[in-house]
Formats: sequence, C-alpha cells, structure tokens
Amino acid sequence: MRYLFFACVVIIAFTSQTTTKEIQITGTVTDEKGAPLIHVSVMEKGTKNGTSTDANGLFQLKVSKPNAVLQFSFVGLETVEVKLGGKVSVSIKMKPTEHHLSEVVVIGYSSPRYKKDLSYPSPKIYGYQSGVPGSSVDYLLQGRVAGVSIAGKRKRVQTDKEMNTEDYDGIIENRFHRVTDEPLSTFSIDVDGASYSNVRRMINAGQLPPADAVRIEEFINYFKYKYPQPQGNDPFSITTEMSNCPWNEKHKLVMVGLQGKQMSTENLPPSNLVFLIDVSGSMEDPNKLPLVKASLRLLVNQLREQDHVAIVVYAGAAGLVLPSTSGMNKEKILAAIDNLSAGGSTAGGAGIQLAYRTAKENFKKQGNNRVILCTDGDFNVGISSDGELERMIEEERKSGVFLTVLGYGMGNYKDNKMQKLADKGNGNHAYIDGMNEAKKVLVNEFGGTLFTIAKDVKLQIEFNPSIVAGYRLIGYENRMLNKEDFNNDKKDAGDLGSGHTVTAIYEIIPAGVEDEFLEDVDELKYQQHKKTKKGSAREMMTIKFRYKSPEAETSKLIVHTVADTITALQNTSENFRFACAVVQFGMLLRNSEFKGNASYERVIQLANSSLGKDEEGYRKEFVKLVHFVSSISKK
Repeated sequence: MRYLFFACVVIIAFTSQTTTKEIQITGTVTDEKGAPLIHVSVMEKGTKNGTSTDANGLFQLKVSKPNAVLQFSFVGLETVEVKLGGKVSVSIKMKPTEHHLSEVVVIGYSSPRYKKDLSYPSPKIYGYQSGVPGSSVDYLLQGRVAGVSIAGKRKRVQTDKEMNTEDYDGIIENRFHRVTDEPLSTFSIDVDGASYSNVRRMINAGQLPPADAVRIEEFINYFKYKYPQPQGNDPFSITTEMSNCPWNEKHKLVMVGLQGKQMSTENLPPSNLVFLIDVSGSMEDPNKLPLVKASLRLLVNQLREQDHVAIVVYAGAAGLVLPSTSGMNKEKILAAIDNLSAGGSTAGGAGIQLAYRTAKENFKKQGNNRVILCTDGDFNVGISSDGELERMIEEERKSGVFLTVLGYGMGNYKDNKMQKLADKGNGNHAYIDGMNEAKKVLVNEFGGTLFTIAKDVKLQIEFNPSIVAGYRLIGYENRMLNKEDFNNDKKDAGDLGSGHTVTAIYEIIPAGVEDEFLEDVDELKYQQHKKTKKGSAREMMTIKFRYKSPEAETSKLIVHTVADTITALQNTSENFRFACAVVQFGMLLRNSEFKGNASYERVIQLANSSLGKDEEGYRKEFVKLVHFVSSISKK
C-alpha cells in the first residue's frame, strides 16, 4: 500500500511538472508588404508575460500552455490575436487600423529656453496624415503617439494643454575653433544612449524629432565598438583613427575610442540596489509603469545571492515597499514589483531622498551602491525644480551612492530633468522604449549600466597648429569643460562602466586650408605667447585623460599622442565607418549647418559597409531607421 501511495505521488508530481513546463514560441511579424516590424508588443493573453520584436521582426517567448493566445499590438496597427493550438512557430502580418485622420495636429516639444510649433509628416502605414497647427481632428482613434494628441469623434480644436509637454534643453552646436586662438579642447565623457532610443521611438511613430532631442554623442555611444581590451592597470584602452571627412572633402576626421575593462558577472562586486519607482498618475500608460515592472523583472533575474534590492515608490508621498532583500529571494522581490499600481501626484524629490537614505543604511563597502530611478521625470510636488534637484543630488552623491536614471513614456517626458539628475548623480541615463531596449540596458549591458570602473573621466586635447588650422568636437555640447577643469579633481565628469565603450569624433581643418568655418578676430595688443614644450613635427595632437577609481578622490593621468597619419576611408575600421554614418544621421536630423553634402543615401551606404557581426541587430535596425526617415523626409 505504501508503495502504491509513493507511486501515485511520483505520477502526480511528474504530471504537474509536465503540465507547467514552459513552451518556447518563435515567430516573425511583418507589415502587409512583408517588411519586418520592430518593437511590436507580443503578449500571452491573460498574463503579464510578453516581449517585443527585434530589428528583423523576430521574437521569442516562453508560454505556459500549448493552446495559449498571443496578442500582437503596435500603435496605428490593428491588434492581432492568434491561438497557438500547439504550434511553436508563427508568422504574423499586421495592417494599419481602418480609422484614419483628416489631419493630425502637432504642437512642439516645449523647452525652458523656447517653445515653438512643429509639424511632423507621418507615413501612411500608420494611418496618419500630416496637418497644420490649429486644425481640427475627427474620427476616433484611441491612444497617444509621441508628439501627437488624438481626440474624440466630435470635431474640435486642440489646445496647448492637450499637446505634448516633453522638455528638451536647447543645444547650440559646437563650432570650429582656430588652433592659434584656442589650442585646447576639454570635455567630459558621456556613455548615455538615451537620446537615440528616444528619437527612435518618435521615428517609429512616424515623426521627425525636434532638433534638441538629438544629442549626437549619445547616438554614437548607443552602439558598441570593437576596441581592444585594456592591458595593465588602467581601466580602459585608448584607440585613435584618422581619415577624410565623408561630408566635407576639405576636412579630416579623428576618432578617439575608449574601451572599458570587461568584468565577468561572477567577478562583479556585490550590489546594494534601491529601485526608486514613480507610481504617480502620470505613469498609468502601458509604456510607463507596466513597462517599468516588466523591465525590472529582467534585472531581478540577473541578481546573485550576494546582491540586495530595496524598493521605494513615490506619488503624492514616498514610501518603502520592500526592505533590502537578497537576490536569492527573487519571488519576494518580483511579488513586490507586481503589486505596484499608479495614481496621484509626483513627489519626486521626497522619493529621491528616501531612496538615498535607504541605500546609505544598507551601504556595502567595496560594493556597488546604486539608486535606479524609473520615471517619466514629470515631478510636480515638493522639491521639483531643476536647481533644487541638482543641489540635492550633488550632496547625496558624496555618500558614494551612484545613480542610474531610466526614462519611460511619451507626451510628458522630461528629458532635460533626467539628463541633469544622471549627470549630477555620478550616473547614467537610458530611455526604455520597449522590452528590447530594457533587455539591452539591463541584461546585455548589465555590467556597464550598473558597475562603475572609472569615474570623473575627462579628456583634454592639444592641437598642433603646424598641422591643424581648426577643429570642432562633434556633439558633447552639454559636456564641455573649461580648460582649468581638467586638473581640478573637484570638478565632476562622466563615469565609465564595465565593458562600456566611449567614442568621440573631431572634425579637423588642416593647416593651409582656407575655410568658411574659420572665423577671424582682431589682433590683440597686450598678450604675449606662453613658452611651450617642443613637440614632434609629425604629431597632430596630444590627448590627456584623467580619471578616478570609483572609491578615490584623486585622479590619475594618461597621455596619448596622435601622429599625422591618414587612412583612406574605405580602408578604415568598421568602427570608424559606422560612427561616421551615425554622425551624419544625427547632423541631418538636426539640420546642422555643418552637414555639408551628407545625405541619407550616403549614411545608408556607409552603414551597410560597416555592419560587422552585429549579433544583437542594432546596426541593421539603424539602417532601417535611416530608410524610414528618408521616406518621411521626402513626403
């Protein structure tokens, strides 16, 4: 009898295991013409289990049962439901919604420095047509697209209050400087890629972005480059390369690349993390709090036993919903995340204070102590002004707690506030526009996002006037430093994470070249030239790097010289050519006065020649994005 009972238990256990075994589903999602669709939401109906399609329209998802129903959705396309019925592979075609608009009104992204009207043309595939400011809207199409407010069956005129309130600080592009007047160029590194993923969201919604949303350095640094791993004790390697400028034949380009030391997950120090989650009413949309929760689930699954997580939330007030908990208790952490819901006003300042206090109470010496802020940045209660928040973050960072800012949502996204918080908090900033981006930031780049290997990294370049007449740094406008800041260890600068790459590109006007971009000033009467050290006649520039180890307050210096050696563009590395393609794309989106003869066709040609292995498909996705923008621009 005892044996019979034991056999029954075994059979029941086996049956239970087989019925709950997850099933791997793969598939492709395309439009009516067979073109792959990216960032399409794929959800198992009735659950919170989901993913999104990659750059090739492909997806993988584990479902709980053979007859599960998958839901495919994307703004402007009709939602598709498919019952698997035992199938493990599906091919889906999606078509535009039958609703269409006579006009769509777009009022510009507001900025503290200026506000203006913008109209963005939209592709027909998403069922939108461009309009003019002040026009009425009819036909019902529920939902919101970045920069677009759509309303009701009745005709009416939209007001400013209903329009987009996203904020971007104004960018004044770096100009050319004469080497004889300004031989030094000094700036802080920037590893963020938020601008690229945010602009990608707008483009995928059928809109051209406002110029100030395009930070070219973040476009470049969104992508990984294959620089050599560092040797010796320094935390990063240095690579330089020079060639002719693709958009101005009289100019040259110099690329400077840093490669952070890659640390294996098992060798990473233990983490003390605090998830600081905005649960205010503005976070109710599906691409906000629901996406935050799905993103953090990915991160929780990466945690080890020695890692700890606490959860702080804020709406009208702030509160601790999960004390610091070991990564071995993933079920407890995930349950706390799943129970979150949105509602109320946004006391972001109070939430930040509580999160830092929680991080300091659980501080790990020689560990990774970090607050991870998930928000749309729309703070409106308590400490909320940029100045107050910056001063608070600057004070809190002295504790040794770093900050990662993850931005979500559209319509009221405060990009400028997110940038300032990350910059002042010894941190980084990413914009999460879907589960693919969440996976990139929190899984694929786990070490780089969360583990700092060098802080306050600064560069200072001295140009040789016998070889270089003028120069300009492309991008990094909000990272420029005074020349005196380079040797000042109290001056904050950007941080480098494990495995991160940082790329900067200078556009050079060679000595002896007459150029419209070199502007003259009157001769000075009283100035005398300083004595200078003798350098090699073949040196184009000398690059100095300063950095601190994460726990140090004193910087270390590295010096690297660059010879006047040029390589034909077709013979340069894939790193160089792809970075040049990305720079051109950014200049075209900004309509830069320095874009020369850049064109979308040239961008596509250069990018296609430098795709490399592209295992995650980010470079191929870039090419498709450029094709899409090219078609929008022509319309």
